[in-house]
Amino acid sequence: MNARGTALSALIACRKRGAWSDSVLKTYIARDGLDQRDAALASRLCYGVIQNRRLLDFYIAHFLTGSLQKLQPVVLDILRLGAYQIALADRIPDSAAVNEAVEQAKKYANPRAAGLVNGVLRAMSRAEALPQPGDLATRFSHSPALVELFRLNVGDELLEPLLKSHNETPPTTLQVNTLKTSAEIIAAETGGTAHPWLPDCVTVAGVGDVAALPCFTRGEVYAQDAASRLAVLAADPGPGMRVLDCCAAPGGKSFACAIAMENRGEILSCDLHENKLRHIEQGAARLGLSIIRTAACDAREFAPERENAFDLVLCDAPCSGLGVIRKKPDIREKDLGAIAALPQVQLDILRTVGKYVKPGGVLLYSTCTILKRENEEVVRAFLQDAPFAPEDFSFAALSSRDGMLTLLPCVHGTDGFFIAKLRK
Repeated sequence: MNARGTALSALIACRKRGAWSDSVLKTYIARDGLDQRDAALASRLCYGVIQNRRLLDFYIAHFLTGSLQKLQPVVLDILRLGAYQIALADRIPDSAAVNEAVEQAKKYANPRAAGLVNGVLRAMSRAEALPQPGDLATRFSHSPALVELFRLNVGDELLEPLLKSHNETPPTTLQVNTLKTSAEIIAAETGGTAHPWLPDCVTVAGVGDVAALPCFTRGEVYAQDAASRLAVLAADPGPGMRVLDCCAAPGGKSFACAIAMENRGEILSCDLHENKLRHIEQGAARLGLSIIRTAACDAREFAPERENAFDLVLCDAPCSGLGVIRKKPDIREKDLGAIAALPQVQLDILRTVGKYVKPGGVLLYSTCTILKRENEEVVRAFLQDAPFAPEDFSFAALSSRDGMLTLLPCVHGTDGFFIAKLRK
């Protein structure tokens, strides 16, 4: 199995099972024994098709005789994969994309389908210019409803840059464990560069699996977006504090707190799922962070023994995830009706975990979405009957307003992210 075959298998699995592409790709890359180069290509092809599905269908329909809807689903998968390589991928010869697609059609469909695939893709590769869609939804492969939702939240000026950013590949961001090394050493070792505004943070490109880096194995770095790290800087943990990270998985904020606390104090990292806690424990052990302990719990259920017990409570609440589309392209096809109930869940969690903050302590609320109904509106509803006040924070050229800050990939180069700092 080559990279294109692995990518096609992943696309078929995502379509049939509704699975997330990142987990499917890991499984199929291991199954097919791809080396690092082919694994990177398979990932780029699979993510590229998912990111650009509506645009690819627009191209295919232009060169197809007949209806897109009447195609066998696996044939459409093959056409999308071939069309992505021809129209949007760099350094892939059109002939290789067409020939491989034809072979895939013979294997997964039938000879007649192979002829159709050959005809459509060859016509596309011979075209002097591809047709261009007139609407943003097709051009950037978001549903019209999602485009309108983003328009309502970021405005007309930022809408197109935001949609465009969702189809770009972000660099990998490494947070440096300053208890063991420095950002300068890590940058020199990995060929990365210091983050433009976040200290002890290195951005790298083309490194493949971060877990395979020697500095990762040595516990000198962990992967975390700059926006998540900024949330911890806003919270300002210090040595000797008692901290609760109440929705902790995958653990990055707990790790950042422990490093800022110089591994002195106590951090309780909680999550609903036991298997996620094991990953946090393994990460803490690798990084040499001994002050982190874990517990499984539902953040909505009040635990009396924790009342007024923590100097700092981090609440990275379950959310729609619409700020991380560039990293998880599947999210763009999420049923928007399914996220309507999230603000109430977030508010319930805030009202519960706010009780765990000591008087004078900090509650740090964050999400990886940019929707106001999950962010500012939840915080304002919470403050109506909670003994907290917003506290402004600033870092580099970033400043909050009423204790709240929204980061956008097209403006700040980070995930789409929201931070609110509240003092009890």
